[in-house]
Amino acid sequence: MSAIPFSSAAEPWILPSRGRVAMLSLIIGESAIFTIFVVAYLYYIGKSLSGPTPQQVLEIPLFNTVCLLSSSITIWLAERQIERGNMRRFTAWWALTMALGCIFIAGTAVEWHKLIYLDGLTIHTNLFGTTFYSLVGLHATHVVVGLCMLGLVLIFSLTGHVTEANSERIQVLALYWHFVDGVWVVVFTVVYILGR
Repeated sequence: MSAIPFSSAAEPWILPSRGRVAMLSLIIGESAIFTIFVVAYLYYIGKSLSGPTPQQVLEIPLFNTVCLLSSSITIWLAERQIERGNMRRFTAWWALTMALGCIFIAGTAVEWHKLIYLDGLTIHTNLFGTTFYSLVGLHATHVVVGLCMLGLVLIFSLTGHVTEANSERIQVLALYWHFVDGVWVVVFTVVYILGR
């Protein structure tokens, strides 16, 4: 058996970008937090001693879900456009991503208004109210933070301060947005499908 000789001409190891490592670290940490909230929600399903219950008040937010999940496609399209140096199309897809995220948040606000003022479900009503607002609210907070970051990029893009050279940073921010969309799939499944 012959040994493989060590080659000094081996390709050097290239470190991943600091931005990607930082964002992936943030996503791992946030995933742990969401896991705790999801487990708490699952643990307390059906343990409320008083109403209203999920079956009585929750409607499936299908339109909001389609909007938010579609925003992962639009941000991906924006990423492709900045890589190609097409800033007009990048800005258009980026703005559409923001619009879809804003529609999702507006839909969440309408849902919460109904739940609080028409159905009487607050965070103090019962265990369902506490865990519902905690989990869905945590996700909504992440969407709002994402929208703030997307908004800053949109402003910089409209003023000509975003170029093809910034594509790596745009991709790092897009990772966060994809994470928020992925978390919604879990939240939607747990709250609106399993929890009803």
